[in-house]
Amino acid sequence: MAHGLSTLHTPNSDPTLWELPDPRTAAGNTRMVGLELEFIGLKEGEVADIVAQHFGGTVSQDSRGHQLLTSPDFGEFQIYLDTVIGRGADVTSLAGISRALGRSVIPVEVVTPPLEPVALEIVDDMTADLVASGAKGTEAGLMFGFGMHINVEMRSQDPADIVPVLRAFAFLEDWLRGTDPIDTSRRILPFVDPYPRGFVTDVAERGADWDLDTLFELYFRHNRTRNRALDMLPILRTLDPERVDETLGTDIKIGTRPTYHYRLPDCRLDDPRWSVVYEWNRWVLVEQVARDPELLEHLAERWLAYRNDLTSIRGDWRQWVDTELVERGLWRWGGRA
Repeated sequence: MAHGLSTLHTPNSDPTLWELPDPRTAAGNTRMVGLELEFIGLKEGEVADIVAQHFGGTVSQDSRGHQLLTSPDFGEFQIYLDTVIGRGADVTSLAGISRALGRSVIPVEVVTPPLEPVALEIVDDMTADLVASGAKGTEAGLMFGFGMHINVEMRSQDPADIVPVLRAFAFLEDWLRGTDPIDTSRRILPFVDPYPRGFVTDVAERGADWDLDTLFELYFRHNRTRNRALDMLPILRTLDPERVDETLGTDIKIGTRPTYHYRLPDCRLDDPRWSVVYEWNRWVLVEQVARDPELLEHLAERWLAYRNDLTSIRGDWRQWVDTELVERGLWRWGGRA
């Protein structure tokens, strides 16, 4: 299935890895990043062997049937079929047969340990070998809504570090979606719904002065769900687990991770122009905007003007943001200016 890339920008075929504007935590450690990649076409054991070729280590299997790669240099990778159907069942049983049949549409998932960002270049080499061995990503079929999640460690628990990143993403989300649209199947599914526009307006009107209480209040007012392109619930649960559980109950499964859970990217292994590094660079752009208070306030003012303009349409905001990023030298055709 051909992917409908915008004429504004297309991914670089060989992008250079960008560095975060704040590459270290407040404690002075390298900020780490974890990935979750979904695809079909290979069995878990085959995938584990390929991961091991790039990261080293020993492959084993846990009680759930998950393949584990224990790398002495990088940590533990998990590789598993993304379903509980037939897990551990005899291959001749109904459950086992259902699991086997489901492999044509149910993705294998690779979950990496926290990695230094420079290791994303190794992940890109790994994905090339996965494709050469038969892995197929989002573009392999009409209903293959396979994604790649990027979990970026936050700099600190200080709202002065967290809120600007949330604001920058809220202002750039339409642009991220519009200049390189996600697959149709992922747009139909609810897993990466955009922030409500009322939330973006709250971010514009009041975001510069948010403390943690205001962050919790306004995020929960609009986003009582994991299904956002930038899911902040793992960070909020890290900051105050009791408050999150009291607000959302226990029906929503939320891990406690000090990471921005960025869920928007497709896992487009089938597109030779796409790469893990390219998607990482788009996240770095968000953090670059977050580090520029003047630009953030400019975006906030323009958003409010855009929302108050009765003649504006949705595409107007995306086009204005695109022009602003290009003129400021933050982005160009295919990547950073």
